[in-house]
Amino acid sequence: MTPLPRTDLGPFSGPDAEVRPWAHTVDAIRRLQKFTLCTVRPDGRPHATPMVPVVHDGNVYFHTGSSEVKYANLMANPHVLVLVGDTGWADGLDVAFEGTATEVSDDALLRRIAEHYRHRWDGRWRLEVADGTVIATNPEIPVVVFGVSPSRVRGHAKGDPFGQTTYRFGTMDTYASKGHS
Repeated sequence: MTPLPRTDLGPFSGPDAEVRPWAHTVDAIRRLQKFTLCTVRPDGRPHATPMVPVVHDGNVYFHTGSSEVKYANLMANPHVLVLVGDTGWADGLDVAFEGTATEVSDDALLRRIAEHYRHRWDGRWRLEVADGTVIATNPEIPVVVFGVSPSRVRGHAKGDPFGQTTYRFGTMDTYASKGHS
């Protein structure tokens, strides 16, 4: 389970804005249907792709084929940015979720993630798990599940009042204390 973060109200917040509790942000991103996963190619160019992830214990999980661009990117650089939100301006929440993607091989965790996928959208995102191996819709494509534990998350509440809550986890506290944001 992800530990509770240190939270701060950001400089782009309205005068009446308040820090949004981490649990509210997790609930909001759990309900959204699609995220954008941003990775970095081995040559340094950015790569972004829409994903259908699941949220479990405060972490984001997604799966990809082992022959896909994002898989190669993650093998070269596991740092990712997961973007969640919509194009609305007057209400809702946009979230930028920074972290490190790690491959999931624990059979029990893979089974929990597969169960979460059964409840996504209309249930068509099915994963089968057997002995730490994941089989998706097309059994010909080897599938790998990654988990992203947050290092820093920014939640941008839209509407009145606008508010930017920054959540810092673990080592990002040290990084932020050195004047980085």
